[in-house]
Amino acid sequence: MKIKLIVTSMSIAALTAGINISAIAAPTDSARTLPVRTAAGLPDIAVLASLKVEENRNRSIDANSTASKPSKAKTAKTTDSMGKLIDNQRTQVAPSVSADNMSVEELTRKDQQSQSTDDMSDGQAVAGPSAASLASADSSSYELAESQPSLDASTDSSIKSIEDVDGKTHTTLNLSSYAKQVNGSTWSPNMNVNSAMTIKIQALLDWNHASPGPIDGGWGMNSKKALINFQNMKGLPATGKMDQKTWDALVKNIPANKPVLVTYTLTDEDLKTNFATTPTGSEAKSKVKGLYYQDIKEMLGERFHMDVRYLDKLNKNKAYKAGETITVLNNRGPLNQRINRVVANKADQTLYAYNGDKLVATYPTTVGSSSTPSPQGTFKIVNKVKMPWYKATVGEGDQKKVHMLPPGPNNPVGVVWMGLSKPSYGLHGSPTPEGISRQASAGCVRLTNWDVLEVYANIENGATVVLQ
Repeated sequence: MKIKLIVTSMSIAALTAGINISAIAAPTDSARTLPVRTAAGLPDIAVLASLKVEENRNRSIDANSTASKPSKAKTAKTTDSMGKLIDNQRTQVAPSVSADNMSVEELTRKDQQSQSTDDMSDGQAVAGPSAASLASADSSSYELAESQPSLDASTDSSIKSIEDVDGKTHTTLNLSSYAKQVNGSTWSPNMNVNSAMTIKIQALLDWNHASPGPIDGGWGMNSKKALINFQNMKGLPATGKMDQKTWDALVKNIPANKPVLVTYTLTDEDLKTNFATTPTGSEAKSKVKGLYYQDIKEMLGERFHMDVRYLDKLNKNKAYKAGETITVLNNRGPLNQRINRVVANKADQTLYAYNGDKLVATYPTTVGSSSTPSPQGTFKIVNKVKMPWYKATVGEGDQKKVHMLPPGPNNPVGVVWMGLSKPSYGLHGSPTPEGISRQASAGCVRLTNWDVLEVYANIENGATVVLQ
């Protein structure tokens, strides 16, 4: 399905000329069907061995098969290697609190599930609807009013939560023995490694803006990609294996006393955030005020760049009430680097961000699929919109209907849209961060909501986007 973005800015020449700027295809996994996600029933992480990681490549979903034939999706015979560091050397028993990650089978199930509840055949990302366009939502035409969306991107709680606009107070008081183990971990050659070391490395990569995606304590394709990307950023041999030079580079610009895991006390403001189960089907979604976070765990996962199940494991028996102290990841600082060129590489499933010729950040991404590939070529960013609406088309011909889906982190394009000069394509967020690099996209370039916000904050209209 394809989406188009229409914006109000008169600075865009194409709009001045009366031309609608088109955008990209919508994600295939826009629906979250489980209102509350927990770690119950998920397997503990395997014992972690050496940081000489030998990732079993390509153990991800055949995205094309799940997108085009959801009823006949492949059933993987092996589990995803996330959750393991592969190298049978000396081992150590993992801590009582450990991470797990989504297996290929579970990802396949989620793809099938989202396909069965996604009734959209087409769609458009839009900056905001007018009353008239909402009233005639079943029309095939759409014009944007001068008014802003009812959810203001500058004040909406989901944006503030991810961007940490108001600041959050973290401490190291009352940390568990596991959290202290994570914070005190230091890499050395031939060491025995457990998930504490893995979490620290994932956090260090995130702090250095080589994003591993949702941090989970498992060492899979996104973590290994992040390590390789960091090595490339620092001019080191890109082996994907830890060594002394890589470790020294990871910690070089990080304060020695910066903790990875910290305690955070939930506030009344946190609990007053709008939460709502994401409805099934476009018509039902169009009738809600916003496609909000479904629960506080989902919100906290995005705020602290964590897999929700890892958050849950760190905070067993917590009620998530105001005044309660939980353990979370210490967030990375701002990038503070101008991005004037990005390269979205489908083979690597990575977005490379450059300031001139300098690689300053990398992010795991989903770039199209074999059935709906992204075009190859060089384009420009022509518009940037926070909290976009989504005009969903359901059905074909006489049965076609159009529904306006409101903004929110569970919108099909997440919390950010950046349209390209190539009609029908762009960069955007995702309602399912755990699926980045693993699920199909219908031609789009998709990142986690927190990573796309970092790109948004540092890139300008006119920046070069290379799709390859």
